[in-house]
Amino acid sequence: MAQDQDPRARVVCFGETMAQLVPDDGLSLSTAATFTLRTAGAESNVAQALAQLGIPVSWVSRLGEDALGERITRDLAATGVDVSAVRFLPGRRTGLFLKDPGPHGSTVTYYRTGSAASTMSPADVDTALAFQPAVLHLSGVTPALSDSCAAAIRHALTACRAQGVHASFDVNYRPALWPSPAVAANQLLDLANAADTVFVGLDEAEALWGLDSATEVRRLIGRPSTLVVKDGARAAVSFGRADEPVVVPALPIAVREPVGAGDAFASGWLYGRLHDLPYTARLRLGHLMAGAALTSLGDHFTIPDTPERLLAVACASNWAGG
Repeated sequence: MAQDQDPRARVVCFGETMAQLVPDDGLSLSTAATFTLRTAGAESNVAQALAQLGIPVSWVSRLGEDALGERITRDLAATGVDVSAVRFLPGRRTGLFLKDPGPHGSTVTYYRTGSAASTMSPADVDTALAFQPAVLHLSGVTPALSDSCAAAIRHALTACRAQGVHASFDVNYRPALWPSPAVAANQLLDLANAADTVFVGLDEAEALWGLDSATEVRRLIGRPSTLVVKDGARAAVSFGRADEPVVVPALPIAVREPVGAGDAFASGWLYGRLHDLPYTARLRLGHLMAGAALTSLGDHFTIPDTPERLLAVACASNWAGG
């Protein structure tokens, strides 16, 4: 079996992780008296989910030489993620954001400007690729953090192609991080078309490029060997190089917190890819992992079953989605 099909092959996730402060009992920041401190980051969410599934995974980033940086690495290591390549920068702080629950959804306030992670550069990508991973997972959050971070992602995609590493890219559009929607649209499109597997929400595609169907997204993002378009609670569609698109309806879920579901979906898909499963099973695994995230209050979650049983559900002849 080739390396990129080896179910034990290593995945490296590259990007910023922050500390997240959340009021207890669903109260607002203005009234809560007690809070919970969590670890949150798109790429490390994927790393933690893959580690639970038994995939060897490393997370590469920069953190401040502070208590929050220590806590993040300890939390990730406790879930089985290798953090040996993380750099701690004296004089730089670890990013923090506050979540403020409300009746119409949560709002967040970021304290990440000038964070240690915002200084990431192509040298950190070289550190990540030194693991010789089967997959390098990236997201569109990173290039929005700074010019050096944007250079790092461009370097990562170029180096992956040169070294035969599969580049996984989640668009992960965060409007607050970009100077304008037009800048985000142009840069994220260029980066997506330089990757091998791309994940994007249909809502993101509409906000960025004015597209309202998965087929239109595929016409725009045509270079990647695989494109996965997620349409919220309805379905997910995968496009291969020459095959017909595959559509799998989502599972009916009582949502407690939507944050982190996209990262969970990506972990399920990548797990299926590392096992060389057909696209239908990969999409089902994505839905199963996303469902676990949607029923958890934190960005990180516990997988709903053993990897073997998840595989059995994903590969079964029946599917309860829709």
